[in-house]
Amino acid sequence: MSRIVFFGSPQEAVFALRSLVEANHQMAAVYTRPDSIAGRSKVPEPTPVKAAALQLGIPVESPATLRAPAEQERLASYGADVFAVAAYGRILPPAALRLPRLGALNIHPSFLPRHRGPSPVATAILDGDPHTGVTVMLLDEGMDTGPLLAQSEPVPIGARDTTGGLTARLFEMGARLLVDTLEKWERGTISPRPQDRSKATVTRLLERGDGLIDWSNPADLIERMTRAYDPWPGTFTRWGGRTLKLLEIATSEAGGEVVQPGAVFTRGADMVIACGHGAIVVKRLQIEGRRAVMAAEFMRGYPSIEGAQLRSD
Repeated sequence: MSRIVFFGSPQEAVFALRSLVEANHQMAAVYTRPDSIAGRSKVPEPTPVKAAALQLGIPVESPATLRAPAEQERLASYGADVFAVAAYGRILPPAALRLPRLGALNIHPSFLPRHRGPSPVATAILDGDPHTGVTVMLLDEGMDTGPLLAQSEPVPIGARDTTGGLTARLFEMGARLLVDTLEKWERGTISPRPQDRSKATVTRLLERGDGLIDWSNPADLIERMTRAYDPWPGTFTRWGGRTLKLLEIATSEAGGEVVQPGAVFTRGADMVIACGHGAIVVKRLQIEGRRAVMAAEFMRGYPSIEGAQLRSD
């Protein structure tokens, strides 16, 4: 079994860490992001991977950077045969990648070379991809450009899938694929395959402003936004100087109403918002400073929403 240094940070990466431990690999150390302040407590909290590693009795390192020579020397001192990487949140510098004899194996939640970069799951949902999958690859100096070692079976993207839920499923699948691939890689029974650059697409880091709805867009794109940007940055609009989050919606065919995109009206008991093409029916939403509620309850509390013109700025 290999001596491994593991790199990961969020909850999804814990699947891979625990799978490697259960497969009896020797875990030399875990590298994760530094503790950060979350919520209103103002108390720094460890990453989920750090919490899991401490529970498992694995040494933890949380350097601000791996580019410093002293940090690279410390990493080298662990004598890893291989690095295992799952959503670490930082790019490993070339000097670090050269340390383990078996290289650095990375779990990426897409079918590379499609959706390289930091937001593959959200982009797959937003683009309306019918399916996605998981890749285990060897890291090189580029952004998800290294050779492929293994890929999962296609994973259908359902009509109710969100980025949060689908990411968890993919990393759980990726954890199993990593263990299986590492075993074959140790034995020399698989060969790396270069990526087809002509098929590559690159995703970008999501920003808060990505969740602001442009009501001139078609209803089906806005519906995919609510799932692609769940849990972050969320999908929202402006009404009366306040932020209005749309948490669950459905698309609807345009009726006989003559209204501008962003106009709110009722159709029977439904709260409907006109889009550039078609309309959406709001199921659940949340106004700034209040709890999330179903649309019927919201309309009872805020009857003036009917006839409102929602803003896209």
